[in-house]
Amino acid sequence: MLYPMFALVMCTFVFIFVQLYLRVHAVKSRAVRMRYFKLYQSGEDMQPVPAYLVAGQNHFANLFETPLLFYVAGVLAIVMKVEPTAMVVCGWAYVVTRVVHAIIHCTYNHVLHRAITYWVSLMLLLAMWILLVVNAN
Repeated sequence: MLYPMFALVMCTFVFIFVQLYLRVHAVKSRAVRMRYFKLYQSGEDMQPVPAYLVAGQNHFANLFETPLLFYVAGVLAIVMKVEPTAMVVCGWAYVVTRVVHAIIHCTYNHVLHRAITYWVSLMLLLAMWILLVVNAN
């Protein structure tokens, strides 16, 4: 489970660096004022925030919601030495669905496509937890 967890951590860092670039670019191009990032709110005297920045900040929050359960399950699987093939396959599939979810959320943001990948990732996460409990000694 170490490798799927490492892959998701790396995807998280790639996302963070891409968001940093997009935020700096948005400020430099005057698409948003620097003070927007103070509270992530735009006031009456400020221009509307570009949708890609809002989607990015929303997705950043998502990276610390259900993936936390993935990391906990992965660490428990390693510590308890419960890593059946099905668990590792679910782990990799979870990472893939989270990457697809991020791409959808931060590009064309089709709600149905995003919801499907989200629910598939949740079912994989549930399967991982069931496998963890069933295979525990």
